[in-house]
Amino acid sequence: MKIIVPMAGRGSRLRPHTLTVPKPLIPIAGKPIVQRLVEDIAKVAGEEIDEVAFIIGDFGQEIEKSLIQIAEKLGAKGSIYYQHDPLGTAHAIKCAEQSMSGDVVIAFADTLFRADFVLDKNSDGVIWVKSVEDPSAFGVVKLDNYGFITDFVEKPETFVSDLAIIGIYYFNSAEKLMEEINYIMDNNIKNGGEYQLTTALENLRAKGAKFTLGKVNDWMDCGNKNATVETNSKILEYEREAMNIHPASAQIENSLIIPPCFIGENVKISNSKVGPGVSLGNNTTVVNSNIENSLIQENTKINHGNLSNSMIGNSAQYFGVAREISLGDYSVLDFLSK
Repeated sequence: MKIIVPMAGRGSRLRPHTLTVPKPLIPIAGKPIVQRLVEDIAKVAGEEIDEVAFIIGDFGQEIEKSLIQIAEKLGAKGSIYYQHDPLGTAHAIKCAEQSMSGDVVIAFADTLFRADFVLDKNSDGVIWVKSVEDPSAFGVVKLDNYGFITDFVEKPETFVSDLAIIGIYYFNSAEKLMEEINYIMDNNIKNGGEYQLTTALENLRAKGAKFTLGKVNDWMDCGNKNATVETNSKILEYEREAMNIHPASAQIENSLIIPPCFIGENVKISNSKVGPGVSLGNNTTVVNSNIENSLIQENTKINHGNLSNSMIGNSAQYFGVAREISLGDYSVLDFLSK
C-alpha cells in the first residue's frame, strides 16, 4: 500500500508559524503533524506501507530531507513531487501520477484523527468521515440503505447529511482514479475554478464503483492557532501514559508539572507550573512562569509568562505578563525591560 500526501498549501491561516515551517511539519506533542498522520493511517491500514509520496511546494532541501525521513521511519520509500500552481485537489494528485498504482490512501495533511475501524479493502474505496453539527461548511456524503455512498455534496446549503469528508480516502485501484482525474483535466472540468477530487469520485461512483465509510471517532483540525493548540491538548490526552515519561536530559527544579504534558530533550523548567495540555520543544527554557494548554516549540525562552491557549514558535523569547499570544519563530516579546 502507498500513502499519497498533498501538502503544497501555504498554511496562511496559521501564520506567523508557517512563515518558516510548512504547516504539516509543525510539531504537535513533540511530533510533526504529517508524521502523526501517516503513522495513524498505517495503523488503520493494518499492513506495511511501501511508499509515502509527498506533494509539496518549494519548501527547500532540508524540508524534503525531513519528509523522506518520516517515510523511512515507517519502513517505506519516500518520494517528493511538486505542485507549483494551486489548481485543486485533483491536480495535486495528478502531480504524483508516477506513484499512483495499486491500492493507495490519499490524505491531505492538515488534519489528524482517531479511529478504531478496520479498513475495508474489498470495496472500491473508503471515504473517511466524521459526524458534524454543521455540515454546510464541509463536503458530505449521502448513503443508501446498504451503507454505500450515493452522492458527494460540496458544502450543502440545505441538510442532506451530517457525514463530513475529513480529507482521507482509500482506493483499491489508483489507476482507475487517475483515469478519472486525467479525464476531468483533459476536458477542463472545474468546480470553483479548480480540478476537484470529488468530481473524480462522483464519476467513479456513476460508473458503478462502490464506496463505503470509514467513520472516525475524532477529527482534529490544525488550520489556525486556536485549533492547533486544542489539537495539541487532545493528542496529549490520548497519549497521556506515554507523555508522563520525561527525558533524562530535562532539568525540572522547584516546579509542578501537571499531566498530560510533552517535555522535550534538554528542556529546563524552574520555579514554574506547567500543564495541563502543554508541549515544550527541545532546548526550551521556562522560568518563573505559569503555562497551560499551550504549544511551545524548540529553543525558546519564556520568563515570567502567564500563558494559556498560546502558541510560540522556535527560537523565540517571551518575557512578560499575562497574555494569550501567538508568537512566531525568532520573535522577541519583552514586557519586562525598562
